Amino acid sequence: MLTISRFHVPGLFLAMLLCIELGRRLRHRAIAAHTDVPGAAAMQSAVFALFGLLLAFTFSGAMGRYDTHRQLIVQEANAIGTAYLRLDLLPADAQPALRQTFRDYTLLREQTLLGNTGAIDPTNQTGSLQKKIWKDSFAAATRPGANSDANKLLIPAIGSMMDITATRKNTFSMHPPAIILILLFSLACASALLAGFGMTGTKPSWLHSIVFAAVISLTIYTTLDIEDPTSGLVTLSGNQAFNDLLQTMH
Repeated sequence: MLTISRFHVPGLFLAMLLCIELGRRLRHRAIAAHTDVPGAAAMQSAVFALFGLLLAFTFSGAMGRYDTHRQLIVQEANAIGTAYLRLDLLPADAQPALRQTFRDYTLLREQTLLGNTGAIDPTNQTGSLQKKIWKDSFAAATRPGANSDANKLLIPAIGSMMDITATRKNTFSMHPPAIILILLFSLACASALLAGFGMTGTKPSWLHSIVFAAVISLTIYTTLDIEDPTSGLVTLSGNQAFNDLLQTMH
């Protein structure tokens, strides 16, 4: 499956420089041949407008998903904290082991967010700890000595804690279709070609060409970086919520 990422942006920058130079040379050839295209300015404006519109919508969508990621991180930390507090409803001798499992689970979720899981498969490890928490909590909630409300309060809280994990995973996998990003890159090159065609000087203005290509490339790079906030210049800062939660667990 074809994918587009921020690592393709340097190639886009070079491609735009080539398109600008190609457009400039085509312009000189058209001038030498005394060729004039009626309505060319309107067509150029339409391409620039379409490119700007697509870039704006792509950036807006990336920012929306980024904000959703941050909200889900805080919601997950709150859900874990709520379930952890309700362990008080269990028999006293069952609480220490479960509290330690909760601490291990919270630490794993924080490391998954930061991408510091090493050789551990975070999905499998998360699933294993969830099963252990569910099994041990349910067994302790039905034991003599458990609060009568343990089943009604603790078990649903643990269920919510696990559900939001799946929600976060699915949300992180949501990205624009590859065809949208391919179109964005194509329109960037087309805009560069038309910008070069609009240059009437006899010599290339490398300052304008480089600035034009760099500004557009950096904007697209930032958009793609926000789209995948697990690494790169833009990263999620919600790990503070997990740090605060871990502090309350000690």
